[in-house]
Amino acid sequence: MKNGFITIAAAIPSVKVADCQYNLHQIENQIAQAEGKGVEIIVFPELCVTGYSCQDLFRQNLLIERAENAVMMLLDFTRKLDIISIVGLPIAVGNLLLNCAVVVQQGDILGIVPKTYLPNYGEFYEKRWFASSQDLHPTEIRFAGKKIVVTPAPQLFRTVENVCFGIEICEDVWAPTPPSNHLSLAGADLIFNLSASDELIGKHQYLKALLAQQSARTLSGYVYSGCGFGESTQDVVYGGNAFIYENGILLEEAERFSFSSQMIVSQIDIEKLRAERRSNTTFVNAQRPSSEERRAAKEVFVDCFSPENRTDVSELQPLPFRTINPLPFIPKDSEMTTSCEDILNIQVAGLAKRMIHTNSQKVILGISGGLDSTLALLVCVQTFDKLGYNRKGIIGVTMPGFGTSGRTYKNAIALMDSLGITKKEIGIAKAVTQHFEDIGHDPTIHDVTYENSQARERTQILMDLSNKLGGLVVGTGDLSELALGWATYNGDHMSMYGVNASIPKTLVGYLVRYIAMEKMDKNTKDILLDVVDTPISPELTPPDQEGKIQQKTEDLVGPYELHDFFLYHFLRFGCRPERLFLLAKRAFDGSNQKAGKYDDATIKKWLTTFSRRFFSQQFKRSCLPDGPKVGSVSLSPRGDWRMPSDASSASWLAECEAL
Repeated sequence: MKNGFITIAAAIPSVKVADCQYNLHQIENQIAQAEGKGVEIIVFPELCVTGYSCQDLFRQNLLIERAENAVMMLLDFTRKLDIISIVGLPIAVGNLLLNCAVVVQQGDILGIVPKTYLPNYGEFYEKRWFASSQDLHPTEIRFAGKKIVVTPAPQLFRTVENVCFGIEICEDVWAPTPPSNHLSLAGADLIFNLSASDELIGKHQYLKALLAQQSARTLSGYVYSGCGFGESTQDVVYGGNAFIYENGILLEEAERFSFSSQMIVSQIDIEKLRAERRSNTTFVNAQRPSSEERRAAKEVFVDCFSPENRTDVSELQPLPFRTINPLPFIPKDSEMTTSCEDILNIQVAGLAKRMIHTNSQKVILGISGGLDSTLALLVCVQTFDKLGYNRKGIIGVTMPGFGTSGRTYKNAIALMDSLGITKKEIGIAKAVTQHFEDIGHDPTIHDVTYENSQARERTQILMDLSNKLGGLVVGTGDLSELALGWATYNGDHMSMYGVNASIPKTLVGYLVRYIAMEKMDKNTKDILLDVVDTPISPELTPPDQEGKIQQKTEDLVGPYELHDFFLYHFLRFGCRPERLFLLAKRAFDGSNQKAGKYDDATIKKWLTTFSRRFFSQQFKRSCLPDGPKVGSVSLSPRGDWRMPSDASSASWLAECEAL
C-alpha cells in the first residue's frame, strides 16, 4: 500500500468445465499479468478451478483430486510472487464437500474460506453437492501438501501494511445478514466476493445496486468477480460480471458477455475508508459487541507474507489505475439538473424560513456584478417568488468604489433591472476617502487597510439600510472564500444569513450557468453568462488604464479549482498534504478536459498557500453568520468544523515543504 492506496484486481478467466489443467493455466496467466501491474490482491470467480457448472461431477473424486493438484501447481507457480491470489474450488473436509475460496501467496496457503449460504431455489441446486460453513466444526486437513485448519469462524487476512480483508462467496452477499457485515465490523477494509451469478432480465442492475449498497453500508472496498465465458450454457448463461466498489462508488467494471478473459484493476483508498469509519458514529456503535458475541469464538486473523522485491508502479506513475475527479463539488452531467435543483431548493428553503421567522418581507444585499452576489440574488428572487412576495422587497445595492470596473458595474445594474428588484446605487469613494483622512491613511498606498476599508464601508451601508428598511442582510460569501479567509473580517465576512456559505467557488459558477440556461429569458441569460465569464476579483484596487479588472483573485491566492480540491479532501477525509499532493497530481494531469493541468511545482505552491491560509484564517470562521448546509462539506463552527483559531500549522507546512 502506497500513500493509503492498495492496488487490487478482479479477474474473469476463460474456463472449460471440469478441465482443471486448462483453468489453472488461465488463472496463472492472469496472476502474472496482475503481478506485473503492481496488483497486491487479485480475486477470481467462484469454483474457477473446476468451473461452476460441473453439477453432479462435483460428486466425482477425480474432479476433487484434480482441483487439489491444480492448487499444488498454483503454489509452486506463486512461490516467488508477492501478489495475494484468491481462487475458488471444491474441497473435501471429512464427510463434507465445501465450496471454498483459497487464499494463496508466496507458495503457501494463507487460508480456506467456505461458503455460508447455499442457494437452493430456482435454477440453483448447490445443497445437492455442497455443505455450508455452518455445518462445519474447526477441522485440520492436509490439502495441497499443506496442513491447514478449515474453520466456520470469520477469517480476516492482514497484509504487512495492516490492510485487512475478508471473503464471502456469491450468495453470501444476497443473504439478509451477509458475512461481510460481520467481517467489516471486525476490521475488514476490503471484501472480496467470488461469484457465479447467472444472467436474467433486470438482474444485472439489481446486482449492481446490491453491491453498491453493501459497499456503502459497510464503508468498505468491495471487489466482485463472477463467472463468464466458458461455463456451461445448458440452462443458464453467465455474463462475466466484475466490479470494484469503494464506499458505494463504482470504480471499475468489466465488459459483460465478453468472449475472452478479462481483468479489471483499480486502487482503493484505504485511508479514506478508515477516515469515513472513524467519523461515522453509527458504524462505530455497530462495532460494539453484544454479550452473546463476546461469548462467541473470536475471528481468525491471518497475516500475509512480507513483499520482497516488488516494483511499486505507484512510484513510477502516481495512481495509474485510479481516476481522481478534479472537481469533486461538481455534479456529474447526468445528475446536474437534479443536483442543482436540490442545492437551490435548500438555499431557498433556508432563507424562506429565516424571513418567516423574523417576520420580514425585505432583504438587502450588495450586488457587485460578480459570481457570488449574483447567485445570492438569484436565490432571493426564487425565495420571494415561492413565498409570493413582491420582488421589489429585494433591495439590491451596488456600491461602486475605487476598483469597480465598467463590466461588473454594467452587469450589476442590468441584472437588477432584468429581475425587477429594487435598485439602489450608493458610491463609497467619498465616505472611504473621509475615512482615510480620519485614520491618517495615505490613499495612494494600496495595502490591506486600503482594501478592507472599502469592504467594511459596504457592509456598514447594508447593515444600516437593514435597520432603516426593516430587512435581512443576505450574505454572499462562499465556502472557498471562508476556507482561504478571502473575506474582510466584519466586512463582507458578516451578514444576517449567508445563503452561499457552504457552496464552493467552482460550484457557484455551475449554479449560475444552470439557472441562466434553464430558468431565464434571453436577456437575463446573456447577463448571467457574462457574469460567469468575468474574472473573479474583489475589485478593491483600481482597474488598469483600459478600465479592465487588474486585481484577479486567482493570481493572488491560486486557482479555485485547486483550492476546492484541497478543501474537499482535507475536510471530507482528513487528508494530509502528502496525500493531497499525490491526489492532485493525478487529478490535474490533463486527462480531464473540464479542469486545468498543473505541474508539481504549481500544485506544491498553492497547496502550501492553502495550508497556511486555512489555519491562519480560522478566526473568521469561528464567528460566521447562520447559513444552510447543502453538501457533505461545510465550515460552520456550529456543526461540521470546530477548530481553535490559534491552532499551529507547523506540521502541515513542514510536510508541504518536504514535497
